[in-house]
This record gives sequence, C-alpha cells and structure tokens, in this order.
Amino acid sequence: DNLFNSKQSVVGRIEKITGKPCPFIKCDLLDEGKLDEVFERNKFDAVIHFAGLKAVGESCENPLLYYYNNVVGTVNLCNAMKKYNVSRIVFSSSACVYGNDARPPISETAVLNPANPYGRTKKVIEEMLRDLTKADENLTVISLRYFNPIGAHESGLIGEEPNNTPNNIAPILLDVLTGRRKEFSIFGGDYDTADGTGVRDYVDVRDLAAGHILSLEKVKRTGFHVYNLGTGKGVSVLELLHSFEAASGRKIPYKITPRRSGDVDTYFADCGKAQAELDFQTKYNIKDMCQSMWKFAEKNLGKEEDADEDF
Repeated sequence: DNLFNSKQSVVGRIEKITGKPCPFIKCDLLDEGKLDEVFERNKFDAVIHFAGLKAVGESCENPLLYYYNNVVGTVNLCNAMKKYNVSRIVFSSSACVYGNDARPPISETAVLNPANPYGRTKKVIEEMLRDLTKADENLTVISLRYFNPIGAHESGLIGEEPNNTPNNIAPILLDVLTGRRKEFSIFGGDYDTADGTGVRDYVDVRDLAAGHILSLEKVKRTGFHVYNLGTGKGVSVLELLHSFEAASGRKIPYKITPRRSGDVDTYFADCGKAQAELDFQTKYNIKDMCQSMWKFAEKNLGKEEDADEDF
C-alpha cells in the first residue's frame, strides 16, 4: 500500500482483530524497483489487487492521472508476477464497467460501456488481464465487479475514513452525523422509484472480503473469470439515510438538489453466477451495514490518529 488514502496504524488494528502478524510494506505499484524487491524477498501464492484511484469526479477532471496510476500500476504488477512465477490474481474491478445503459438486474454478460474515465480504466485492465490469460495457459485471473461497498468491521476498529474529502455516499452521511457537514444533498428526488430517490445495490465490506476468499478457494481453473459482488437488491438513497438515522439515533438534515448528469433510476446486480460458482451468499443487510459504520464512526472519526510509522 502507498498510504495515499489509508493509514498505516490500521496494520496494528488488523493484528488485534485477527490475532496474527500482518506484514506491511509501503510501496507504490508505479515504483518498479521497489515492487521487484517486494516479489524478490517474498513468496506469493496469489495476488489480490486492490490498489487504484477510484473517485469518479476526479477521474473526469484528471483522466491521465487515472490511466497512469490504475493501468500502468497494473502492468507493473503483472510484469512482477510473470517474472516471479505468480500465476493467480484476484482483481478489484467495479460495476462502473457496465455504464449507465445497463438494465437491472445486471449480469456479467451485460455490455461494457463505462461512463467515466475511472470505469474505463477498470475495463481496460480487465481486457488486458483477459489477453494475458490467452497468452499464458497457466494464468488464473478472477475479476470481481463490486457494486456499492459500505460497512465496517463489527469491532469498530477498521472502517472507511478517507484521507481527503469523501466521494462515497456512506462516509458523507457520517460526516453529517458527526457534524463535519451541515446537511446531506440528495441528487434528484423525481426518479422512477418508490420514494423518488436513486436505488443502488449496497454490499457489506465483510461480504466482499468473503467473496475474495471464496474466489481463491473455488476457482481452480486457469483463464479469465468475472463475478458480480452485490446483494442483488436495491436500496434507495432515502432508505439508506433513514437506516443511518436509526443506527445513530440522530436525524440527518438533507435537501433535494438537481440530478447529476448520467445518474440512473435503479442499478443492482444479478449475483447468480457468484452464488452458483463461488457459493457467495451475503450475510449482512442495510441495517447491519449502517450499524457497523456508526460504531466505527463513534470510536474513530474526529479523533487523533495514531502516528504512522514505516514498518
């Protein structure tokens, strides 16, 4: 991890949760020399590749940054894997690859037509990884297309705390609950949904984590494999807001503002393939997600972070 949007003190929290040592190396995938050193000094059975920039708005403002960081970083990682004979990778992709024209429930066979540079970097990387499996019969690639991850660990020790201004809906709602923002803006209240607000598929990060482990355990075949990770159910923005109110016991002031360009009424996953091939089943509902995030917020947000040190 290069700690661009994370804190090294989390390492100690992971060790507290798991009761196991968590070796940490501060490294950027764009640093080919350091990356080579990481692979030379360690033996890996597989790689789970989470490293990437992911703010849609920022990607539209600075697409070159996103192509360089996400695509070139992955090229460097694949070169290191090839050099050191690591033949399994789980890639953190996104439902953004489907774009705004896909109709729910969205399956893995839907046409890929991402609507922003961030989504296009994910599509480019998937295409590259698919090409690599055609050239190397020993390579196994599993691409997991996340829908909308929220939630935190039930201990309250680790959760979502962006270093910069949040771009995702859940930490923005937490900012209102903890007084960092005065109110929450809902972009559009006239969608063709039950309450007029956009409906999305929110999946708990703990279920996502389980999906990665299942991918490594269940997929034994070489080649390129892709799976949606979501709940297969839609939750509206207002439903999510009210769930956070119930979890915290506090009201969230909000206002309806104009729609954002490109947003759609309803967007949720068809998770049948992951259920059938990975035995992927979600355990946590929207109430659980909001409760875990509020527990994390009460314990951590607005409090001084432990000093980060190089391990």
